Amino acid sequence: MGIFDWKHWLIILVVVVLVFGTKRLKTLGADVGEAIKGFRKAVNTEEGDKPAEQQQAQSADTLNKPQTIEGQAQKVDTPVRKD
Repeated sequence: MGIFDWKHWLIILVVVVLVFGTKRLKTLGADVGEAIKGFRKAVNTEEGDKPAEQQQAQSADTLNKPQTIEGQAQKVDTPVRKD
């Protein structure tokens, strides 16, 4: 018998309808839907901003990584003078 018994759910439903009324329950569903849409939109706009942040992070990472400088060593024929 626990909370999943159909009788318990029926009693809870009746109490909710008595407390909030049917008009409020209709608008509650619409309000929850709007809140979910707003949340999704906010998450999507944050994800749209991420590529710029990632580019900055990648450029900072390349500055911190060791780099190899390519070149050729050449022999100097003139001696260095010591004074």
